[in-house]
Amino acid sequence: MIRALTAEQARAVEARAVAEQGVELATLMRAAGAAVAAEVVARDEHGAVFVLTGPGNNGGDGWIAAHDLHAQGRPVRVLTTSNPRDLKGIAAEAAKGAMVAGVHWRVPTAPLTAEDLHGGDVIVDALLGIGASGALREPLDSWARAVNDSGAYVVAVDAPTGIDADRGAVLGDAIRADCTVTFTAPKCGLLLFPAAAYAGEVVVADIGIEPRFVVEVAKAPEVWASEEYAALLPLPAADTYKNARGRVLVIAGSGQFPGAAVLATRGAMRSGAGYVTLAVPEGIVGVAQAHLLAAPVVGLPQGRTHAFSSAAADKAIALARDFDAVVLGPGLTMADGAAATSRELVARLDRPLVIDADALNALVDAHELVERRKHPTIITPHPGELARLLGTTAAKVQADRVSSSAKLAGPGRVVVLKGAGTVTSGDGRQVINTSGSPALATAGTGDVLAGVIGGLLAQGLSAFDAAALGAYLHGRAGEAAAADLTPLCVTSEDVPEYLSVAAAELLGSW
Repeated sequence: MIRALTAEQARAVEARAVAEQGVELATLMRAAGAAVAAEVVARDEHGAVFVLTGPGNNGGDGWIAAHDLHAQGRPVRVLTTSNPRDLKGIAAEAAKGAMVAGVHWRVPTAPLTAEDLHGGDVIVDALLGIGASGALREPLDSWARAVNDSGAYVVAVDAPTGIDADRGAVLGDAIRADCTVTFTAPKCGLLLFPAAAYAGEVVVADIGIEPRFVVEVAKAPEVWASEEYAALLPLPAADTYKNARGRVLVIAGSGQFPGAAVLATRGAMRSGAGYVTLAVPEGIVGVAQAHLLAAPVVGLPQGRTHAFSSAAADKAIALARDFDAVVLGPGLTMADGAAATSRELVARLDRPLVIDADALNALVDAHELVERRKHPTIITPHPGELARLLGTTAAKVQADRVSSSAKLAGPGRVVVLKGAGTVTSGDGRQVINTSGSPALATAGTGDVLAGVIGGLLAQGLSAFDAAALGAYLHGRAGEAAAADLTPLCVTSEDVPEYLSVAAAELLGSW
């Protein structure tokens, strides 16, 4: 497990390495620059390179990379925003070493254009790194546009210029990298959209800092390797039987959205649960049965809109006594009876519970019901749903997904903030999920996710582990479906069928 760091945390880790490990900052800079040069060579063995440097230590990394590439006989030119003779500290030493070695450089006196970069096969962005704050101003916004218009392969150093390395925001012009070489640990903003789209492939380079300094950063979000997800898979024992593999009750659906109930049930079944039952309004039992062969379907009282009536709550609570986990919410609608049923179940169910979709909307003015629950609880909002629960806007949630996802988390209460870069928060921890595909941006995939998480919860995983593993499997299933069907053609009905691909990958890595 590694952690995703903010800029401040990354600097603190460096400072700790200097103080406790005895490593010098200049040594770290040399290692960082060498890592960037090596990545350039790996991506393009012979082409000409432009290295763009700024006045700080990120620029120093760039000067080291230019020096190394020049020493290998590569055509290299440095374009810098500051006269290198005006630099201070280790960045000045790095620039001096490169100049003495014969690296060509200049300080452009006019706004940079793509024409200035003509002939460059690779551009190294060492302008700001994680030091950016706010929108770029001239001349850097012109430099960003020039790089993006150049057509060259772009390698960013630590973080592309113009992105918020903490929150993943992009406030104006920013450099679009094909690859970002970051050091010691990924930065939060590289994993969160929209900035993640500017980072390209993220390569974490070891520059000699002891890993424990990163692991010990308190409350920094975690990024799990496939082996860590694999270790959580609830593999059935040789002598197991269906009721020992977890029993899931899905309470979902309406006359308007019967498919949501079916999708959640399929997600639970494909996650390995041994026995899954679907409870729907009694008028759509036949519809659900037509799409489910292995899952019993139970009808509960409904109102005139074919959504649950308030009379459904007592019957659902009695039914839930025979199950290990409950999934509540997909396709319920906000009809009065369905909303009342949701609130009653959240308040009274004494089972581990996944709350999704309209069950969350029913709690907008009553989310204290979630906070009062004594049993493991997972809520799975998209940004709009979380915004309604928090009394804010989706834009504000998206602007700081890590902090937003933590606001309703608490003891035994886990939040899965869906979307690109899903964030799972709970038990004082957070995991940023790195799997997923734009193919999942289609109606019904969230219902599948709720079912997957419910199935894992029923098989004995903690709420936090079930949520994190469920998000990863769901994301990888989306990627696998897109690889076969194209991102354009994937539907939510495809996703459960590709969960086996995601699980098989993890089993192969274990």
